[in-house]
Amino acid sequence: MNGRHVLLVDDDAALLRVLTITLRAHGWRVSTATTGAGALHATARESPDVVVLDLGLPDIDGLTVLAHLRQTSEVPVVVLSARRGREDKVDTLDAGADDYVTKPFAADELMARLRAAVRRAAPTDETDLFVESGDLRVDLARKRVHRGGLEVRLTPTEWSFLEVLARHRGAVVPPQEILAQVWGPAYTTEVNYLRVYAAQLRRKLEDDSSRPVHLLTRPGQGYLFE
Repeated sequence: MNGRHVLLVDDDAALLRVLTITLRAHGWRVSTATTGAGALHATARESPDVVVLDLGLPDIDGLTVLAHLRQTSEVPVVVLSARRGREDKVDTLDAGADDYVTKPFAADELMARLRAAVRRAAPTDETDLFVESGDLRVDLARKRVHRGGLEVRLTPTEWSFLEVLARHRGAVVPPQEILAQVWGPAYTTEVNYLRVYAAQLRRKLEDDSSRPVHLLTRPGQGYLFE
């Protein structure tokens, strides 16, 4: 029993019933919402550990819901959608989703992705471990990063990507290693995830995202935090 709390957001009542039964049988506490507005209210009221979000909601598009969540919360968001196009996935990750699962899906795969999303957001037991580079200060214990003395809000997945590179400061980390550490062994071919998240981090952490000095790409080798 893991005791974690998941908010399921989907207007498909049958799917919500099946997922609720399955997740509760594996120890999850489950809340549900069938609209975007309901999802925003439930997230603010209940502070779930992870949100499963459908993109095709009846009142507000899922991407709009995601944008509102990212303005107010760092809760991990796993998008569950019938939209299967690569562009849909990239746009959704770029908007701040932590993962993207396409329908139809296997329940055990969804649960594995939920567990991974929650792990990425969990606090660490380390105390007083910092990595500094220029005006960046990465606090590995508290999962915080400051730029020029001001805290920069990162999603759990953005943080996990940065953390892997910061822990290997000055060394090139291969794409497969980053994918395995951040998302899990099943993701080692999802190199588009890395391009999306590297771009997001550069927009937040670099003075000029087109000419990064901290988060660098080594073509054919991997990524480097300098």
